[in-house]
Amino acid sequence: MAKSFLHSSRLELWLGLGIVGFVILSGVLGPLLVTNGPLEIHGDAPLRAPGDGYLLGTDDLGRDLLSRVLSGLRVSLLVSAVSVSFAAVVGILIGVACGYYRGALDAVLMRVVDILFAFPVMLLALLMVAILGSSTWTVILAISLVYVPHFARIARASAMSQSEEPYVGMLRSTGARGSRIMVRHILPNIAAPLLVQLTFSFSWAILVEASLSFLGLGLQPPDPSLGSMISDGQSMLRQAPWVALIPAAALFITIGGLNVLGDGLRDALDPRKRSSKKKKTKKPTTTKEVSA
Repeated sequence: MAKSFLHSSRLELWLGLGIVGFVILSGVLGPLLVTNGPLEIHGDAPLRAPGDGYLLGTDDLGRDLLSRVLSGLRVSLLVSAVSVSFAAVVGILIGVACGYYRGALDAVLMRVVDILFAFPVMLLALLMVAILGSSTWTVILAISLVYVPHFARIARASAMSQSEEPYVGMLRSTGARGSRIMVRHILPNIAAPLLVQLTFSFSWAILVEASLSFLGLGLQPPDPSLGSMISDGQSMLRQAPWVALIPAAALFITIGGLNVLGDGLRDALDPRKRSSKKKKTKKPTTTKEVSA
């Protein structure tokens, strides 16, 4: 059983890495390899089916869906990477500082984090976009603000647990500064849960960006976005279903790959599961061995 669990977790990890690697390469290199631009209109080829001169077909304006999906995928990856990276840096700094120093700093900052955490993700993102207007940087700021509390809470709980360890007390007794202890000792020891959270946050951020674009509050035309492409294609589902289904499939594969990768990382980095697997692999003691 332990071997099968280990094999399945490794398979999940490598499968997620393969899907995510393929998606990243497609988003980064794909737009450079296709001949048609994402905004290039072909008036003689509207609503071409996949394979009819175009690998993934065209939309109602004759634009190449392959080029548009790859460009939309690049935008989604870029927005997700920038927003989640910013949220991770800010959230981890807040969480580690609160978990180590505690006191008034912890009480004030974590109350603000709890207020932000109380809002549903999409509601808070919609509120930010409604106040600041629709633009790429507004979407990045909205997603960043949404996910700062997630990183802050995980970092605080992990840092609070690590600050009770004997090695931290020993470092304090030697006169080591708090910033040095947090950066060089506590942060590396809490990296595993934060890495898993980072992976899941990437998938959630892509979903939030696509949802905002689907509602017309994200990236604005003519810039391609998977969410806006799905929204534009839903009125043509009977006539040309590929216009909506192809970007939806790209979104599904991207988010699914990130979730599989996150599950694999969680299983691989969880010390409790590693210890339970070690216990299961130990040979049980039989009655004959005890009597001997």
